[in-house]
Amino acid sequence: MNTDPGHNRLLWRCRRGMLELDCLLRGYAERHLAALDAAQRARFAALLDLPDQTLLAILLGQRPPPDPALAPLVAAIRRAARPA
Repeated sequence: MNTDPGHNRLLWRCRRGMLELDCLLRGYAERHLAALDAAQRARFAALLDLPDQTLLAILLGQRPPPDPALAPLVAAIRRAARPA
């Protein structure tokens, strides 16, 4: 268990109103969040600021992220969700 409050806060924010988002976000965060630098964490937090429907559409590839700087993170989350 990580004791960094910022880490734990981001994990908590991965809990969404949609099971699909919970699985995508929490799965990615549990495996990769500890390795992200401050800028990457800030981008992850910005992604979590989006409404659930918008975020799901972005993660499913139905629309681009509102900020192009989020595209690499979105791609990483999508890659992490693929079966091995």
